[in-house]
Amino acid sequence: MLNISELSKESIKKILTNLKEESETNCKLPGGGLMHIEKEIPYLVIYRKKKKDLYTNRMVISESSYLIIGEKDFEGYRELIFAISDKLSVKFESYMLLEMYAGENGSSTFLIKGPSRKLPTTLKVLQDELNKINRNFSGLYLKAEIQDTKERQAKDDEPLLSLEQTKRCGAVLLGLEIPPVYRGDSKEFYPVLFRTYRDFIIRALHIALYDFLRVQTSSSVPSYNALGRQVLKEKVFEIDRELSKIENSYQFLWLVSPSNIYDIKNTFFDSNYDKVLDYHYRLLPIDPDVLKRKLYNLKIEDVDDPAMSQIFREKREELDQQITMLNERGTRNFFYNSIRLHKGIGRELCEEAEQVLTEIEEAQEKYETPDKDLIDSREFSSLARKEFEYFRNQDENFKGKVHIRKDVNIMMVSQGELYVPEDYKMKRKESEALIQHEVGTHMLTYYNGKKQPLQQLSIGLADYDPLQEGLAVMSEYMVDGLTPNRLRTLAGRVVAGKALMDGGDFREIFQLLVRKHGFSPERSFNITSRIMQGGGFLKDIIYLQGLVELRKYLQDGGEYEPLLAGKFGIKHTGVIKELTEREILKPGALRPSYLLTENVKEKLKLIREGLPLSKMVSK
Repeated sequence: MLNISELSKESIKKILTNLKEESETNCKLPGGGLMHIEKEIPYLVIYRKKKKDLYTNRMVISESSYLIIGEKDFEGYRELIFAISDKLSVKFESYMLLEMYAGENGSSTFLIKGPSRKLPTTLKVLQDELNKINRNFSGLYLKAEIQDTKERQAKDDEPLLSLEQTKRCGAVLLGLEIPPVYRGDSKEFYPVLFRTYRDFIIRALHIALYDFLRVQTSSSVPSYNALGRQVLKEKVFEIDRELSKIENSYQFLWLVSPSNIYDIKNTFFDSNYDKVLDYHYRLLPIDPDVLKRKLYNLKIEDVDDPAMSQIFREKREELDQQITMLNERGTRNFFYNSIRLHKGIGRELCEEAEQVLTEIEEAQEKYETPDKDLIDSREFSSLARKEFEYFRNQDENFKGKVHIRKDVNIMMVSQGELYVPEDYKMKRKESEALIQHEVGTHMLTYYNGKKQPLQQLSIGLADYDPLQEGLAVMSEYMVDGLTPNRLRTLAGRVVAGKALMDGGDFREIFQLLVRKHGFSPERSFNITSRIMQGGGFLKDIIYLQGLVELRKYLQDGGEYEPLLAGKFGIKHTGVIKELTEREILKPGALRPSYLLTENVKEKLKLIREGLPLSKMVSK
């Protein structure tokens, strides 16, 4: 960072040289001023530091190009602004200086001060975007007005540049007065309102600035999403590391699954589906109280980047809920928190599940068939390792592990490693679907996430599970491995979850699946035992939920492959696109093998055209 104590001709020349030679320029300037320009783009957002104007400066410090004018040497700042404008307007054909400042307490109007004849569309875009605020905030009743005036600054402030100077340096000067609704008359500050208000204003600014760039300059910025910072502050990476460290200190699914599942199953079947043993759980490797203290010691409120602030706040809340649930295993409170974590079960999802169970009959499975038609856990592990080799051909740094365990009742991927129950058997033709589900989706997105600069993309952003499982089930469809019984099982999990929410116990849910929906006792037990773990766990509804949400996303024109760049949810596709366009994130390092099959385009086309779930099964 450059430390400039005086804005002389020499120091301004040094700043301009740094702008030319470096991809990022950071300066400490006289009177507490700051400047950050990390890429040459044709605008500068400006704020004048004022003692009585608390917090407004935080409106600009998440920008990729901003200047905070310190409390001394105003003439030096004028010369700096002129010099930067003069330099960059030559490159981009025009340069915008946009000064932001707070209006009087109690004001209700965004005042946009600029040349309406020269920038008619840009000012109108900004006005239209700011006028959307009452849709987002109840009780504010704000409006935006355009003032075609020569006075672009706040009342009683000196102009940044005269109109003659702006013409000489190729600049366009705008002023934006913001109603300071985030603070009260007696110096109260409303941090939650400020955060959402700031994020709204920044988005509106970027949309308007992109219009200016697109129409008035030679800039090649692809969209307004790309106008955020490309270089994140170290504070962001620090919080990212700490959140990852907290989540990696325990394995949530492992700790809520019973360690005595085989005893539970044997006893239940031996008692003619009557006796249910208590679930036993593994000892906690963490102290929930200590972990929560660490979680809330993280100063996420200091993160001024709107995208990263959103991601971190959501993740903190999710981890808080998980840690609480670990402390409540085996209690009714675990179930209540599970409803909150997984957002319950909507009517549309229940209807999809019922339709699947109505239209698809249970296929009779003959496990007495010759061994050549079945594979066990060890042979499946060999198939997984072949897929690992395919990944290594794309990225030599890929490493994969398979664990065959007696104390797991389900196949799963945890922290990028595959766990297989020792007694697991499956039909040979179903193995490819499972490979693509566990390895081609869960392990692949974990690895792609690990290659990102943010560790959250490998661990998973908040609520990432539905999309993950939706992608995993979709991969089964892509390789013609989504069997009737498999899809019925996913639908049965939703039905079981709804029955649990309606007050059903283990025996009642088991009998519902067997008698009403025609599940075999074996499959009914697997569904019921999973939905009852922890004290009632709705996680299993996300498989069908994720498939339904993914299908709708594709029908709405969403792209498929970008969803494999890490672990995130459908709701994050916008922020992931923004961070990718800002060049913070990058496309996935690995592609699953099923995307290379000849019929994948046709299958995606059928999905986009509205293929019903019941028609996705293999024949």
